[in-house]
Amino acid sequence: MDLSDSILDHLRQVAALPDLTGTRYELEREIGRGGIGVVYAARDRELDRRVALKVLDVALAGEAQLIARLEHPGIVPIYETGTLPDGRAFYAMKLVGGARLDHYLARQPTLAERLRVLRRVGEALAFAHARGVIHRDLKPQNVMVGEFGEVYVMDWGVEGVGGTPLFRAPETHLDQLSDIYSLGALLQFLLPVPAPPALRAIAAKAMNKDSVARYPDAPALLADIDRFEQGLAVEAWSEPLWHRMRRFGARNAVLLWLLAAYTLVKSLLFFLRKL
Repeated sequence: MDLSDSILDHLRQVAALPDLTGTRYELEREIGRGGIGVVYAARDRELDRRVALKVLDVALAGEAQLIARLEHPGIVPIYETGTLPDGRAFYAMKLVGGARLDHYLARQPTLAERLRVLRRVGEALAFAHARGVIHRDLKPQNVMVGEFGEVYVMDWGVEGVGGTPLFRAPETHLDQLSDIYSLGALLQFLLPVPAPPALRAIAAKAMNKDSVARYPDAPALLADIDRFEQGLAVEAWSEPLWHRMRRFGARNAVLLWLLAAYTLVKSLLFFLRKL
């Protein structure tokens, strides 16, 4: 008897389900699948809580040790690591509720909120870089925005992971500056249309094909975004004079209105004396 493709696919998925015998976890459902592993929702029977369980080839088990070194509010904490009866590795981590960044944008967040999310990602990246860890695959699908506005950077890469084309730096040797390229690509992805030219320039500088011409680190990129939000000139953009004047006017609107009122009153008093 011939089996339909859908039945065969279902059988393959069932056969690939992890055997959690000997662990404290009870499988619930698959919630994500990537290039180096599958993530399931599971219940921790001992602590009676739901967790995310990532199952991957034992050769990639170093990912768990890598993430476990990164204790930061923007990086999902690891609870436990282990090996399944079939030889595959797993690690249990916090189950994050919310939306992937690409889905989050469907809510049409404000520019300020988009930049807040980018800042949280940049801070997590800066923390990891300070500890000698690079992400290797920073993209919207690896950023989660939680139910209460928390931002998490997920799926920290391991050796041999080359990244996703639209967000991957052009160089073959990946390092911290490669992550800066990806952070710039993430900023470009987050920007609404039309976007302020200063922010487009920041993204372009971070994505320069010449890695030396990029921002030297994540804090430098975030500092340029801070300058934009404060109404100051950003290092990445040589703004034209008319734009500089408009920016000055926007930052000093109250002062300019007071000067205009003062000038008007002085002019009126001058003409009144002439009457």
